[in-house]
Amino acid sequence: MKIGDDRGRAPAPHRPRPHPHAPTGPPAHAGSLAHPEETPAYVYDLAEVRKAHRQLAAALPPPSALYYSLKANPHPAVLCQLAALGCRAEVSSPGELRAALRAGFRPDEVLYTGPGKRDVDISGAIRSGVAEFSVDSPVALRQLARIGRQHDERPRALLRVNQPLPPGGAGLAMTGGPSQFGADLSWVCEHPEQFQGEAHARVVGLHLYMGSNLTSESALLATFSYALDIARQVGEALRRDLPVTDLGGGFGAPYARPGPLRDFGELREPLKRLLDGERPGWRSPHRRVAFESGRYLTASCGRLVTRVLDVKVSHGRRVVVVDSGVHHLGGMSGLSREHPVEPVLLTTGPRPPHPGPTLVAGRLCHPRDRWAIGTSLPEVAEGDLLAVENVGAYGLHASLTLFHAHPMPLEIVVDGGREIERSRIGVHRERC
Repeated sequence: MKIGDDRGRAPAPHRPRPHPHAPTGPPAHAGSLAHPEETPAYVYDLAEVRKAHRQLAAALPPPSALYYSLKANPHPAVLCQLAALGCRAEVSSPGELRAALRAGFRPDEVLYTGPGKRDVDISGAIRSGVAEFSVDSPVALRQLARIGRQHDERPRALLRVNQPLPPGGAGLAMTGGPSQFGADLSWVCEHPEQFQGEAHARVVGLHLYMGSNLTSESALLATFSYALDIARQVGEALRRDLPVTDLGGGFGAPYARPGPLRDFGELREPLKRLLDGERPGWRSPHRRVAFESGRYLTASCGRLVTRVLDVKVSHGRRVVVVDSGVHHLGGMSGLSREHPVEPVLLTTGPRPPHPGPTLVAGRLCHPRDRWAIGTSLPEVAEGDLLAVENVGAYGLHASLTLFHAHPMPLEIVVDGGREIERSRIGVHRERC
């Protein structure tokens, strides 16, 4: 996506086909969407995706490019919406690439990232029309050149760099210590000859994603400033002008707890001044400054609705067992990568407060199947509905879905008050 016109996005004439997830049929009853009969159920609202995109586009100076990171949520309806809005795609697997292309993302606007890529994956991506890859080492750079030569193609490489220190204020630091992501800055500066690339793997820029869930403009600006300083050092070491600078993202959003999506509207002007000072000419058609987001663009679009199966007291604490758990919402909060899950009661009617903390657990035979050990909930009973808000990102697709082989949760797509579709992921075994 190019940030530029008065709507915060550029038109996308290359995608004239009708949106495959456009609303059809009569409006759904609001109550049926808020309280689905079948649980557990994820509900994704495309109106919230558009709102998040509009806010993030307004926070980035034009003509920035914006990539959507499919790992956050690869649901087809969400992908189609973001493709229609003009986002590019950042993928890290053959499955994510297939999902992106099916949703309408252009292959020449896909960035293929991730350490340890297999030959077959790179080869398949090149055959699909992908031309830009993030590389993490000289080995990865030689691999890309070798496969590009086999296909008589000249893929572009963005060198991922591991900075000396982690970014301040990041909820999850990606680099800044021993890491599978990127080449250490000292390695690049001391041995630049290993990172020059060649005709079939041209190093055209840098990939500088450092951390996620930065919740203030000051933290984002500090991270981007740090990344631009690293870009300057790498450019000096390679003695080359690298026209592409992917600054990553880290745009924070509430996760698995109630709360509004933060508006980073005060970011655009200081970020523009920072880029003007550190990357003169960055607006040129021959240059590109890019940002990435998964969490911010999709977190607020999703909620998980679950039903209370049991309420009891254990060692003096109330325990609420639900029909979901870390197999449906476990990749981040459930496994202590984020703050604990904070479910809210959906069932209507007055409920007195509960005097003490509550342990909320799932039904897996594993002691870590806990969303929270000390959350606050009013009095609840068997059959009540709870909701976990802001789980449109890193929800089902970041969880332990195959453990115990429980049925996958229902996934409902809505647009405002109108239901569009219902589906469920299926898993089957194939003989190889």
